[in-house]
Amino acid sequence: MADHTTEQDMKLYDDEGELLLPSELAADKVSLLPQDPAAEVEGRVRILWGQNMLRDMLEGRYRSVICSVNDEDNSHGMVAQLVELITTSQWTSRSVTSYAKMFHDSVTIHAAMDREPYVLKYDLDSILVLALLRPKGRDHFTPDDISRGFQTIVKMLRGRRERLPVASVAFLGARSNRLLDPKTNEEPSFESVLRVMYDAGYRGDVYPAPQMWRFGNVGVFPSYPFPASLDRMRAGGF
Repeated sequence: MADHTTEQDMKLYDDEGELLLPSELAADKVSLLPQDPAAEVEGRVRILWGQNMLRDMLEGRYRSVICSVNDEDNSHGMVAQLVELITTSQWTSRSVTSYAKMFHDSVTIHAAMDREPYVLKYDLDSILVLALLRPKGRDHFTPDDISRGFQTIVKMLRGRRERLPVASVAFLGARSNRLLDPKTNEEPSFESVLRVMYDAGYRGDVYPAPQMWRFGNVGVFPSYPFPASLDRMRAGGF
């Protein structure tokens, strides 16, 4: 009987690939830590570290995508890239913005007391965009906006298998639709955003902002909730 393969015997690449790709030379990288296999959690939010969200959307890996829109200019957002690249879509970045503005103007008259943010649906034929509409008169979202928006989105996904699987942007590092904590006027942590999504009932995938791929000196996990050991360490335990 052959001996078990050891770590020293394992290879990642053919030929001398390991020698050609030392991780310290990479500008964009993450240090992925294994999730605790013993953790029993009712569903998880999967984190797609290092993956290209736009490419995965175009290749049909998802039926729905969650992002943000505003009623002023969406030319730099995920939705603009999708409508331009999906050839069967009749939407453009201009019409996406025009629809958002028309919707805002309408609810201002007919439903002024409703709680924002609203969730707009853009059917691009091959994928459904569920877009959180930035509250009128503001240049950013707050974590409370994300919480209420995802509670609505979870209801829109419940029992609708034709809308699954679903993925979301991280709402961090955005140009037009920034996410700011009103207490600090700064972006919240990625963990805080994941907590808000999870507590709202979301169990789909999340793509970190590309800027987060440069935290190679910090360990990251492939899903949320994170292991309980992280909280124990933060509390001073082991």
